[in-house]
Amino acid sequence: MKGRDKKSVTKKDSDLTVSSKNDVQQFLSKVAAMPKTAGDARLIFALDATASREASWDVASQLQTEMFLSTQSLGGLNIQLCYFRGFGEFFNSDWQNNADEIVQTMSRINCQAGATQIERVLRHAITENEHNKIKCVVYIGDAMEENIDILAQLAGKFGLLNIPIFMFQERGDPLARKAFMELSRLSGGAYSQFDQASAEHLKELLKAVAIFAAGGLKALQDFSKSSSKEVRLLEQQLKS
Repeated sequence: MKGRDKKSVTKKDSDLTVSSKNDVQQFLSKVAAMPKTAGDARLIFALDATASREASWDVASQLQTEMFLSTQSLGGLNIQLCYFRGFGEFFNSDWQNNADEIVQTMSRINCQAGATQIERVLRHAITENEHNKIKCVVYIGDAMEENIDILAQLAGKFGLLNIPIFMFQERGDPLARKAFMELSRLSGGAYSQFDQASAEHLKELLKAVAIFAAGGLKALQDFSKSSSKEVRLLEQQLKS
């Protein structure tokens, strides 16, 4: 079980929660003209909501909210929100193409002490894909407390199904880093690390994934030309 992180969010971290209307508007203008996928693309967005993420939850939630709101202009992008926390608690929302609904669901989440359930997230995604094809899975967490061999086997199935997993690691736990990198590699996805000081990078990365889900690799390549180096590294991992 992970202990509660008692560090408080600093003023600098809180400042990151203030969205820039200009940045969001520029992003929306870019994606408005991007090619859309045929049919409705599906993206699973999974969160570790255990206690160790409590100190940074408000910051991360704001960035995640901006991602959801920005997907409204993409068209044809459906998102399912999943999270785990506490004693074996696991939640998945209905499929939504209305960002406001997802944001409302996220606003009701609070962190509770518990162990990671990445295996459950992956098995759930595979089951969902059997009903309707999933474009990709996004996972945000800071730890890995499970059997890496089982997780790796599941990630390999994602690779065969052509469903990349985007693993975003908060802070720098070495065990989680090794596991997250391996899961993204086996699935044909991508890995990136962030902390509260670099939380703004996460916002760009989440937007990039939304663009990839809705418009494919070509749309992501177009977006990365004028984006941060983190977005370009994400694109390079997908191409490798």
